[in-house]
Amino acid sequence: MAAPMLRWVGRGRRWTFARVDGGSCHRRGAPTGSTSNRIREQSSVAQQPLYTTQKPRKGEHKWAAVVGLEIHAQISSNSKLFSGSQVRFSAPPNSLVSFFDASLPGTLPVLNRRCVEAAVMTGLALNCHINKKSLFDRKHYFYADLPAGYQITQQRLPIAVNGSLTYGVCAGKKQSQVIPKTVRIKQIQLEQDSGKSLHDDLRSQTLIDLNRAGVGLLEVVLEPDLSCGEEAAAAVRELQLILQALGTSQANMAEGQLRVDANISVHHPGEPLGVRTEVKNLNSIRFLAKAIDYEIQRQIDELENGGEILNETRSFHHQLGYTMSMRDKEGKQDYRFMPEPNLPPLVLYDATSLPAGADPQQVINIDQIRETLPELPSVTRERLVQQYGMLLEHSFTLLNEVGLLEFFQNVIKETRAEPKKVTSWVLNTFLGYLKQQNLAVSESPVTPSALAELLDLLDSRAISSAAAKQVFEELWKREGKTPGQIVSEKQLELMEDRGALEQLCHSVMEAHPQVVMDLKEGNPRAINKLIGLVRKATQSRADPAMIKEILEKLSS
Repeated sequence: MAAPMLRWVGRGRRWTFARVDGGSCHRRGAPTGSTSNRIREQSSVAQQPLYTTQKPRKGEHKWAAVVGLEIHAQISSNSKLFSGSQVRFSAPPNSLVSFFDASLPGTLPVLNRRCVEAAVMTGLALNCHINKKSLFDRKHYFYADLPAGYQITQQRLPIAVNGSLTYGVCAGKKQSQVIPKTVRIKQIQLEQDSGKSLHDDLRSQTLIDLNRAGVGLLEVVLEPDLSCGEEAAAAVRELQLILQALGTSQANMAEGQLRVDANISVHHPGEPLGVRTEVKNLNSIRFLAKAIDYEIQRQIDELENGGEILNETRSFHHQLGYTMSMRDKEGKQDYRFMPEPNLPPLVLYDATSLPAGADPQQVINIDQIRETLPELPSVTRERLVQQYGMLLEHSFTLLNEVGLLEFFQNVIKETRAEPKKVTSWVLNTFLGYLKQQNLAVSESPVTPSALAELLDLLDSRAISSAAAKQVFEELWKREGKTPGQIVSEKQLELMEDRGALEQLCHSVMEAHPQVVMDLKEGNPRAINKLIGLVRKATQSRADPAMIKEILEKLSS
């Protein structure tokens, strides 16, 4: 039997329980509090690019964009922030709801130790100051997916403050140069997630699923140091990699484990900041970049046409590629923040303040958590550059593509080929095929072992580079053959009979006397033409270096 769900029935706007068998859910993001309002007050803006409209008018001023982000990451924990209910994606509706999650009278919150440790670990990785004493607050607003009528968060004194996040932005004509940039982190705070609302327009009903109500979130508030969609996307991707490396959040945006709200405004350089808008619930890095860039241009166009920017909340229509108004924020909502009376201050310790004889299970030691920090993405990139001699931009690509670094390392372990050759094949050939067919690394028909065997054949000069590409193409067809079997069946081995190759080169030169004459007259393209003709005749089975040596000998 399907689990019960709250239902908003008909025009009378009344809530009742109902049972449903399934359906897709669309989550309404919880309103943000003064953390988003405070973003607007910052006046320090780092490295702002200047925007102009597509057809600048004479004397027109350039524009600077200001972007700040609020990022909500779901904490990787077996249970919720203040209850013992399980956390599981795609569970039946309302099957993971405790009495506290449903806000039944008399229930009290019990803080999840794992969530606190995850917040401390994330704060340390992001260079934050960890507050040894932090406080919980109630943030009041009324919506059906928030049964208590308030959200427990950390408004006054969050668990971590004043951090920084360094990320890389690609630049240059071929986007091959990585420019490091830094965005300041205002604070990291623990808070509850709300439930999900399913709006059935056909029946004029709203269904509520409380499975996510009370799930632990890390809200990471970035200062408005960003200036375009590309920078925001790069910063969020770097944060996503850090959270995944730490294990504090799976940060799977497709499952709603990482959601972003963007605060955007434009102004003339040297003038006060403009009125900002907030684009809510961006759940894709690509959509994040598109939404920000669209909103920047929309505000510029609006101002240049004599209009004004409203302080409002907007959403992004990813199919049509534009933002649309949801609600205005001119009448500032009063969330009536108040201290959470059922939770004492959260007290953390370090090596100097830890009480003598304290039970390790009853306290959280900041220094002990610091010692357990894993290798972070920035360190991994440095190691790849030093260990394998690759370019920095190549290390960024390996980490940014999910599963690609693990694939690369597995190939390295099984092949005798040089790391640079492995890097080239993984980033150019292998990744190129994946993108061409829109596949993830985990969906690749070519395994690390198969690619390693292919590179060994190439490294031992058993096949040519052109033949290796033919073999790779055959591997991609999922026929279950090894590179060695494909080489044997297609007869792609390099010609080892030098005498036969010399005879073939002689025949090609006799068939193309004009090219030979050009070669003798010093035309540098002639030798390449002849090499191509010989390779074509051998079906790319001959070594180009050997062909060149023979041709130069015969033409001298």
